Amino acid sequence: MLSRIAESLFWIGRYLERADGTARILDVHLQLLLEDPWIDEDTACRSLIALMGGEADPEVHLTRKDVLALLAVDRDNSASIAYSLSSARENARRAREIISTELWECLNTTHARMPRRVAGDKAHEFFRWVRERTALAIGVTETSTSHDDAWLFFSLGRTIERADMTARLLATRSLTEASGPSWTTILRSCGAFEAYLRSYRGMPTARNAAEFLLLDRLFPRSVMFSLSRAEEYLVALDPTSSRLGVREEAQRVLGQIRAELEFRPISEIISDLPGHMEEFQVATASASEAIRQRYFPTSAVPVWIGENS
Repeated sequence: MLSRIAESLFWIGRYLERADGTARILDVHLQLLLEDPWIDEDTACRSLIALMGGEADPEVHLTRKDVLALLAVDRDNSASIAYSLSSARENARRAREIISTELWECLNTTHARMPRRVAGDKAHEFFRWVRERTALAIGVTETSTSHDDAWLFFSLGRTIERADMTARLLATRSLTEASGPSWTTILRSCGAFEAYLRSYRGMPTARNAAEFLLLDRLFPRSVMFSLSRAEEYLVALDPTSSRLGVREEAQRVLGQIRAELEFRPISEIISDLPGHMEEFQVATASASEAIRQRYFPTSAVPVWIGENS
């Protein structure tokens, strides 16, 4: 497969997952601002922008409206939903000869219907629309694309982005004190609350919720699940084995992250959750860069606010 096509498929997967994850995070956190009158709006908004890797003017008092403008509909902000959906469509255009007509029509329609502004009372409806459109694009890909190299690159991008988004979400728990989201809020942000209740049969605690989102091998949005799938896709793309261990840098980086999560005590991770999650985000960025160098070395890697390599 041409490196240009592989790169486009990889980033279609990442941008779709990024739009979905951002919509989930914004939906729950902005709703929390409406329901809890004791939360300081400015502090909570700054924490949310920091979660997505952005910086806000310290002299300006932030509101829900500012967060919506910056992270939802700003087409020039690489952390926004609008930017992600537009970039997914642009990458699909570059790979038009390989993707299905259904996927192209889905992404093109989503891009055309993306609003320029979202009213505060329509935010939940907008985020639900984003989740539905990304789910449709992913479902179309799963059912109309052969599970060959094209599908592997698309899925690889999705799993790496999903792991990164879950890590960002976990880091929010300690960004602020009184204004920080509860563990129930964090679980709801990634659609994990019901799955958590079925697994632990009780209200979330810090240890159990973090353990579930980090280590559960069956929940598709957990960090461990995403890392394991990413490793499987990399092996499928390059199935040759070596007596001397893992040869590919991306596999090595992802394997090191997974081993760190598996064998480090959960209490130790929770004691400095933001720090560990920041290290994890740096590692996923390194894995993404290793994938770029291995499969599409002639292209500059697209980055978003806060992503380091």
